[in-house]
Amino acid sequence: MKKALAEAEAAFEKGEIPVGAVIVIDNKIIARAHNLTELLNDVTAHAEMQAITAASHFLGGKYLHQCTLYVTLEPCQMCAGALYWSQISHIVYGASDPQRGCINLNTKLHPKTTIKGGILAEEASDLMKRFFVEKRNLN
Repeated sequence: MKKALAEAEAAFEKGEIPVGAVIVIDNKIIARAHNLTELLNDVTAHAEMQAITAASHFLGGKYLHQCTLYVTLEPCQMCAGALYWSQISHIVYGASDPQRGCINLNTKLHPKTTIKGGILAEEASDLMKRFFVEKRNLN
């Protein structure tokens, strides 16, 4: 999760909403990503989506069996849908997103996917809060 937080910091520095993600298989990071929605002018360029694409390219296939996604914020419905189709084995997230997160919206994940939240949640949440405070003060 610390590597995902480093990715979130990179997003913060670029003026992106600070969400970072890494995908791991056999204790090896195979994908690193952060939000790029502003830079790419693409609403689908969430950290998770970027990481899924990178991991799929690394593995040479569309399924992420035996992989774990570490992401600093609970995935949204769009990302949860993509994670469903990737058949990722595990999702570990930091801060909860009660308004847009997949848990409260009852988004289905693949039946074999496990999900666990609250890992380094305070650090992830603090980074998000700092981002939005700075953003509001600039406007």
